[in-house]
Amino acid sequence: MTTMLEAGAAGALSTIVAGVAGGALPVRIRAWDGSESGPSDGPVLVIRDRNALRRLLWHPNELGLAQAYIAGEIDVEGDLADGLRQVWRHARTTGLTGGGIRVGVADRLRAARIALRLGVLGPRPANPPAQARLDGRVHTRERDRAAISYHYDLSNDFYRLILDPRMAYSCAYFTDPAMSLEDAQVAKLDLICRKLGLRPGMRMLDVGCGWGALAIHAARNYGVTVVGVTLSKEQRAYAVEAAGDLPIEFRLQDYRDVDDGPFDAISTIEMGEHVGAGNYPVFAATLHRLLAPGGRLLVQQMSRGAHAPGGGAFIESYVAPDMHMRPVGETVALLERAGLEVRDVHGLREHYVRTVRCWLDTLEHRWDEVVALVGEPVARVWRLYLVGGALTFEEGRMGVDQILAVRRTAEGASGMPDVRC
Repeated sequence: MTTMLEAGAAGALSTIVAGVAGGALPVRIRAWDGSESGPSDGPVLVIRDRNALRRLLWHPNELGLAQAYIAGEIDVEGDLADGLRQVWRHARTTGLTGGGIRVGVADRLRAARIALRLGVLGPRPANPPAQARLDGRVHTRERDRAAISYHYDLSNDFYRLILDPRMAYSCAYFTDPAMSLEDAQVAKLDLICRKLGLRPGMRMLDVGCGWGALAIHAARNYGVTVVGVTLSKEQRAYAVEAAGDLPIEFRLQDYRDVDDGPFDAISTIEMGEHVGAGNYPVFAATLHRLLAPGGRLLVQQMSRGAHAPGGGAFIESYVAPDMHMRPVGETVALLERAGLEVRDVHGLREHYVRTVRCWLDTLEHRWDEVVALVGEPVARVWRLYLVGGALTFEEGRMGVDQILAVRRTAEGASGMPDVRC
């Protein structure tokens, strides 16, 4: 028998969800009128304001849910990651992720009647603050600069709260289960330097140098001279100060404008995702042009299935606009077409699960500091971003790989170790 507690807004919403999602979701719903519906042993989705449902009428996808969460109109009691994990598992089981569910006319009419009764119908709610608004054609120099600035110029003080002391903002490399994030980031930096075969006196280019962690590590520990390029003013200012008197030049420069090669080694760490599909051949050709014959290139880059090349509506609107990812094999093919010889592909997906969870733990531990610095809506953007990111890598919907390539000489020499009988 349905109780009064389950007969309110929560029960009505459960009816809509069951009709659309092919069955009840494995979460409990608590609505703004105090009613609850759903299993009692799972996470609780708290809908604080009917405005959240109005958003979903206008954006019936992840963007609508994300905006409601950012605005504080919905929340999750319990483990947010576990709640998302259960919902995604339900979506796979019922066929939602593959388009297997078709909403019938009866379900649509039922949903419309319930929405009208709950007072959900109405004008489009205003977007929560902090949404990216970029102008101009995608992946022009000006728009790329704006996209990078939107994400990375949030403030160095913010990233200091989340990242390790070296400000390494990419997948770490955990060689031991007990390893700290700081040590794992050092292990990643050292792994890259060893793969590049760095030696004293070499000249290295770091494309998308971030806050300078790799450039500083390479110059300090391997005796190389480094040029690092970034489009972020905040990153460059931090990197210049952190480098001190090391032989490093940090530039505020687009990769397309670097013209002082050749370099003995080139690295580009999780920057290729920002290049775009149409520009990636230009990016790969630029790396080939700037690399000395016999030199090595290390590309660390995230990958995604061909059916979902972007970051998704939420990521592209609130985190990293204009991102593009592709299967790792397609990236390998693009590098090869540019004239580079790919020698190794090293998958690090599981390492990113651990990396992102470390960042999330730090965010939660310093939540009050983060909110005081950037405001609660931005803090909630980052919580959702990190929770979703860890889950995406955990379930294999995204990967990350280190691709080692070389530019052969005219005679075919690769700069790799010579093997003789």
